Amino acid sequence: MSEKPILAILYDFDHTLSPKDLQEYGFIPELGMEAADFWSECNRESKQNQMDQILSYMYTMLRKARGRVLLTRSSLTAMGRDVGLFDGVETWFERINAYARAQGLEPEHYILSSGLKEIIEGTRIAGAFKEIYAGSFVYDNDGVPVWPAMAVNYTSKTQFVFRINKGILDVTEDRGINAYMPQDRRRVPFTNMIYVGDGYTDVPCMRLVKSSGGHSIAVWNTQRDVADRLLREGRVNFVCRADYTEGSEIDVTVKTVIDEVAAHARTRQLHVLAADKAKQSGNAILEL
Repeated sequence: MSEKPILAILYDFDHTLSPKDLQEYGFIPELGMEAADFWSECNRESKQNQMDQILSYMYTMLRKARGRVLLTRSSLTAMGRDVGLFDGVETWFERINAYARAQGLEPEHYILSSGLKEIIEGTRIAGAFKEIYAGSFVYDNDGVPVWPAMAVNYTSKTQFVFRINKGILDVTEDRGINAYMPQDRRRVPFTNMIYVGDGYTDVPCMRLVKSSGGHSIAVWNTQRDVADRLLREGRVNFVCRADYTEGSEIDVTVKTVIDEVAAHARTRQLHVLAADKAKQSGNAILEL
C-alpha cells in the first residue's frame, strides 16, 4: 500500500476519452459497413435472442468478420493505433499526476469500459492506466477469438469500483471482493475517487461513487442535454465538456477535487495524531 493517500480516477472510454465507439475507427470500416448499420444489426441480434447488448456486439463482431476481416488479438490491438482522442487527453495524465503528487496524493487511473480491452491496449494512452477493465475475448492457439472472456455492461461496471476500493484488482478473485472489509482497511476510500463518463451506461458507477462521498463528472462533446439531465437528477456532481486541455473546465474541476481530497487526507491524519495523543494522555493518567 502506498504511504501517500491514493487518488483513483476512473474513466469510461468511448465518448468519454474518445469521440466515437472503438469499433468505428478500424473494425467497422474494414467490414465496409456504416457504423449505424453495424450497431443496428447488433441491436436486432440482441432483441431476437434476448441477449445482453455487450455480448451481442461481441458475437456480431465475430460473425461479421468471418471470411471478411482477419480478426486476431494482434489485429485488434493494432486497431487501437487509429483510435481518436479528445483534445488534451494525451497530455492529461502527466499533468494530473504532477498536480496530485504536488498535493501529497498518489494518482492512479483506471478504465471501466464496455468497449474492447484489446483495442484500448493498442491506444496511445494505454500505458497511463493501472488497470483496464473492459470486454475481452478468449483466444485459441492461433490468436483467433473464440469466446467472450469478459463482458462489461452498465451494471457489471460497478464491481470494478469495489475492486479498486478494496484493492482486489484481479478479476478472478471473487471471494475477496464479496467478503466484508472494514472501511478503514480499504485501499482507496470512495472519497478519494473521481468517476468520468458520458451517459446513461455510466449511471450506476456515477451514482455509486457520488453517493459514497466521491465525485462524478458527466462529459459531453456536441450536445450537453444528457449530461445536464444527469446533473439535475443528482447522478453526478459536475458537467464538463470533453476538452482535456490545460485550463479547460474539466482540468480546473478535477484539480479542485484533488485539492479537496488532499485536504481531507490531511485532516484525517491530524485526527489520528490527536487520537493517539489522547490515548497516551489517558494511559498516563491511569498510571498516576
